Amino acid sequence: MDNFQAFNLPEALLHKLEHLGFTKPTPIQAKAIPIALQGKDILGSAQTGTGKTAAFGIPAITNLLSNKNAQALIITPTRELATQVHKALSDMLAKNNKVGSVLLIGGEPIGKQLNRLKSNPRLIIATPGRLNDHLRGKSINLSNVNYLVLDETDRMLDMGFSVQIDEIVKHIPQQRQTLLFSATLPKNIIDLSKKYLTNPERIAVGDTHKPSQNITQENIKIADADKFAELTKQVDARSGSVIVFVKTKYATERIAKRLKAAKHEAAAIHGDLRHNKREQVTKAFRQQKYRILVATDIAARGLDIPHIEHVINYDLPQCAEDFIHRIGRTGRAGKKGEAVNFIAPSDKAKWAAIERLLDPSLKPEKPQGNKAKSRRSGKRYGSKAKPARPSKGKPSFNDRKRKFGKTDKPKKAKR
Repeated sequence: MDNFQAFNLPEALLHKLEHLGFTKPTPIQAKAIPIALQGKDILGSAQTGTGKTAAFGIPAITNLLSNKNAQALIITPTRELATQVHKALSDMLAKNNKVGSVLLIGGEPIGKQLNRLKSNPRLIIATPGRLNDHLRGKSINLSNVNYLVLDETDRMLDMGFSVQIDEIVKHIPQQRQTLLFSATLPKNIIDLSKKYLTNPERIAVGDTHKPSQNITQENIKIADADKFAELTKQVDARSGSVIVFVKTKYATERIAKRLKAAKHEAAAIHGDLRHNKREQVTKAFRQQKYRILVATDIAARGLDIPHIEHVINYDLPQCAEDFIHRIGRTGRAGKKGEAVNFIAPSDKAKWAAIERLLDPSLKPEKPQGNKAKSRRSGKRYGSKAKPARPSKGKPSFNDRKRKFGKTDKPKKAKR
């Protein structure tokens, strides 16, 4: 497909896409849109930054424009991603459209959402938690949903939303079209697809276990104490926007503060910030009001900011898959990007897991002989348990009881 006219989309939607600069479909769009327009279920995987939102959003809007009674529901794992999807799809709708849309996410006043729901919007973008709040309060009716999208499904399962998704699906008709997108497709995602999808078309674009070829990586082995000095060195040597990933909420604030003290424009974003504050920080970074964003993994997915040129992994992620999503914040939509990975001595196991993800042919290191220790007991394999060490100083409670001829066994209660 060389252009969007080949999809036979509604004229109003084509006009908006042209206005938004959509010219040639990306690979995931070229594969997914024709299948979705046929009403088939889709099990899709693609690298981040490939245009996935439009791949499910364009068929969703086409469905709503062609069926006045239809509803489309798009569920995402995070508020940031939901907000981004809502904006992208709202931009595709004409100003005076009769579809109506609503964003249902936590961190926003529920009263505002209740007022919006009174107008019966047919395009619903939500996070699982807040959508379940509305279902329990009977403030939303999903009986007309005929188009369901589960976006970033692997992330939703990682965040423990499987039970909430089950509850949501109970309120949706079984006769529907379902599109499930996931960055990776482990066994639990395949099992979930069998539960929710009917004869889905499998769509995959690129190698989802490898970073985009547009991203150049540099690995730096470094001691924890030297990280900040190296960070400032890397930032000084580069031009353009930078996102720095750290492992804790406290570290985002601390490092952003130190960067400001070093005369760098920086801000922090993490899960403890109120939603409106997180939106303000993201918006300011998008508008390039400051150059450096220090973030936890809350920003590893769903943050679509084209001008990010560099990703610095100050701390490696706990989950190897998050490494792909982190560095995928750069090198998006065909642009070049650079990633720098700080690897401390304590990161040996994490880095080995990342390398195995990038190259599954690598085998995990095996423990050497009988020197390997059991994680559970702390004893060496094949060795006898050592006798308890005698207590030093003050005798133990049991020792004092033995001194007076008493045993450790509790006496039976007299009847």
